[in-house]
Amino acid sequence: MKLTPAVLFCSLAVTVRGAERLLTFEKDVRPIVKAHCTHCHGEEEKPEGGVDLRLRRFMDLKLESGSHVVVAGQPAQSELVRLIKSGEMPKKGKQVSEKDLAVIEKWIAQGAKTARPEPLALAPGPMISDDDREYWAFQPVKRPAVPRQVDAKQVRTPVDAFLLKSMADKGLSFAPEADRRTLIRRVSLDLTGLLPTPEEVQAFVNDKSPLAYEQLVERLLASKNYGERWARHWLDVVGYADSNGYSEADSVRPQAWRYRDYVIRAMNADKPWDEFIQEQLAGDELAGATHADFQQAVLDPHRTDQLIATAFLRMAPDGTGDAPDDAKLAKNQVIAEQMKVTTSSLMAMTVACAQCHDHRYDPITQADYYRLRAVFDPAYNWEAWRAPAQRLYSLYSPEERAKAAEIEVKAKEIEVEARAMSKKFLDEIFEVEIKKVPEAEQAAFRIARDTPKDKQTPEQKALIKKYPSALATYSLDLYDKKKQDIVDAKMAEAKKLRDTKPAEGFVMALMEVKGQVPVTKLFNRGDHDQPKQALTPGELSVLASPQIEPFKPVPVSSGSSGRRLAYAQWLTSGKHPLTARVLVNRFWMNHMGRGIVNTPGDFGRQGELPTHPELLDYLSDEFVKSGWKLKSLHRLILLSSAYRQSSVNNASMHSDPENRFYARFKLRRIDAETLRDSLLAVTGTLVQSSYGPPSGIGRDPQGRVVTGIDKGTITLNKVDPGGADDFRRSIYVQVRRSKPVTVLDTFDAPIMTPNCELRAQTTVAPQSLLLMNDTFVLDSSLRLADRLEAAAPGNRAEQIKRAWELLFGKPATQADVARGIAYLDEQTKALTQYHHDIQHAKGVVPNPPQEAMASLCQILCSSNRFLYVE
Repeated sequence: MKLTPAVLFCSLAVTVRGAERLLTFEKDVRPIVKAHCTHCHGEEEKPEGGVDLRLRRFMDLKLESGSHVVVAGQPAQSELVRLIKSGEMPKKGKQVSEKDLAVIEKWIAQGAKTARPEPLALAPGPMISDDDREYWAFQPVKRPAVPRQVDAKQVRTPVDAFLLKSMADKGLSFAPEADRRTLIRRVSLDLTGLLPTPEEVQAFVNDKSPLAYEQLVERLLASKNYGERWARHWLDVVGYADSNGYSEADSVRPQAWRYRDYVIRAMNADKPWDEFIQEQLAGDELAGATHADFQQAVLDPHRTDQLIATAFLRMAPDGTGDAPDDAKLAKNQVIAEQMKVTTSSLMAMTVACAQCHDHRYDPITQADYYRLRAVFDPAYNWEAWRAPAQRLYSLYSPEERAKAAEIEVKAKEIEVEARAMSKKFLDEIFEVEIKKVPEAEQAAFRIARDTPKDKQTPEQKALIKKYPSALATYSLDLYDKKKQDIVDAKMAEAKKLRDTKPAEGFVMALMEVKGQVPVTKLFNRGDHDQPKQALTPGELSVLASPQIEPFKPVPVSSGSSGRRLAYAQWLTSGKHPLTARVLVNRFWMNHMGRGIVNTPGDFGRQGELPTHPELLDYLSDEFVKSGWKLKSLHRLILLSSAYRQSSVNNASMHSDPENRFYARFKLRRIDAETLRDSLLAVTGTLVQSSYGPPSGIGRDPQGRVVTGIDKGTITLNKVDPGGADDFRRSIYVQVRRSKPVTVLDTFDAPIMTPNCELRAQTTVAPQSLLLMNDTFVLDSSLRLADRLEAAAPGNRAEQIKRAWELLFGKPATQADVARGIAYLDEQTKALTQYHHDIQHAKGVVPNPPQEAMASLCQILCSSNRFLYVE
């Protein structure tokens, strides 16, 4: 339905008293003209047509046509309205919507007012107004008082008080507490990504201690599975991948796994997040390492970890080692994508939108973008670029390096001896073969043989070609296999000796070249071939106010610029308005199913406003004051009444369907990794080995990407079993940007382009088809059926009960068991007839009852009861 201006006018906000709200230029109109107009009319050195729309007072301008840009009180006489209505403006980009045009018309009709006096003049370029600086996300975090006028009986942590206060206005209250079986399943999946075992469920249900739940939370937080689960959330945000992406080559990053392991270890150790962030942004500067002299840093395991952490800044797609078509573009694209990852993960601002021009919606200038880029340019330095292979650093200690060099010298001596032996044998053979050459040509042939190939005359080459069998300089194997075996055995000695070298690991890190600090220039329209003015490193201009301490670069003594370390310290100082809020909002979202700001990567004008700003600030301040410890924040959320609610609350389901007020627990599907890991766990095949290189993947003959050893060729898809590696947790499976694992991809595991700020949760037909047909699901169902048979041989009722406990954490009812047995009877009969009617391959022994149980297991594994967290 097309909205008329009258309807749109009626939709505008009104005051509490019922009078129409007076629109102002700053609040209502400036965001519209900034998004559509000021790029040409105000931000360029010479505004088009001499029209500058950055201030209200500039709109009094009389045009050559005799009309005015804006005539207060008369929208119909205002050229601004006419041009927008006619579609003549804006000339480029998206047209102004009818809703926004209605706002402009209403503002003019009300007198085209401003909220405050305007400056008399402005320098060319973008303008950051007081309204911009007063936006909630740019204000310092202020700890609010915990509300007291709430039902104290429902308050377990301060989280509850803030939520109850906001619910009161909506006539809502918490849903009843979830039962214990639901709670342990929920919190186990939340903290570890794995289902609780039936024994763990029963122990919790039977635990009469008033602190049973608190003790459960502590046990899960102390589990190594906790780090593997919560590392996955951060790896999404940073865009972790084991391949470079960018081009079709999508070359492998063989050392990226060290960063993944660093994150898991940091989570399990509850490393303070200020330290965690500083290491990722500037671990090399903390370790005192630069590109040329890093070896001193890797001697200390702690400093090695700091270097590994800098792979955060190398997670963006990087095709510069894959011979890209435009090398300059590829280099700058790496930096641009990493800027996207860094600013979205730590600031939740779409800073990347200012790469080519000033941000259309948020107060971020193009100069801001390049000032921020200047913080990182010394480490990237696109004009003295180092490809991925040149940014790998050996983990050899000086002793190991010396030992390896010593072994290499001895190995080369053996090879020299082997080559000399081969030459001696060939010379002996030559003396035999030369006799087959006519005597008159023997002397010339000897000279030709002894002459280096690049210095041979045409006559010598022709002579050798005439008697090739007499040459005896290349392959001893052609003349005497036994003598070739002697030489090969000697060469094998060299290889065997080399195999005794200490294993050499490498770190994928980001470091600066000592003393190499490039000048950062603003690129006109983002084009690296059009550099303009030089810029020094700095923070977003909108944050440079008396309330907020600005970022000040400070050099460090190692020879590095120190820019990243100073910036990281500023971000984690507790004074930056965004960092703690952004992190806490993500932690909350991963527990509660939606963020307080439900656009976790965008706290700007295009993102959602916080539903509970006071709660967000309280949690942010508490996070900082508790030493940036995540586990403390977990406890604050997990021990609350809000988290322990049932997912059913009929009142809130009608009045708050999106659960913005958290009057129930948000029902949600388990994510892709949890689905795969849980299927492995319930079948008893999950391999719990931690850390190390990733499990391999490949494309099978059906075109699916599965775990295993890739044996495929250009024309053939083939994957061999990888043994235990095929059954490791999903976080340890190789992440290829161009080849996502089918099971994970189908259930919304992200493809890192360049990172994932918020996972999609779709419900689409391919998911059902996968659960019905995918070999991983079918094999898992067979394994589960075998496990059930082993647990209760021949007892179908007990097997069904065990399946319920394993998959759902709840006992099966008599009706569940009866339905299950009826299904098994019917399916066994059908399968028996099926096997009777077909000719099986030799050695295949059908087992209809067990196949029927596998079919039932597949149904249960595909059910919402298994796939969803209540």
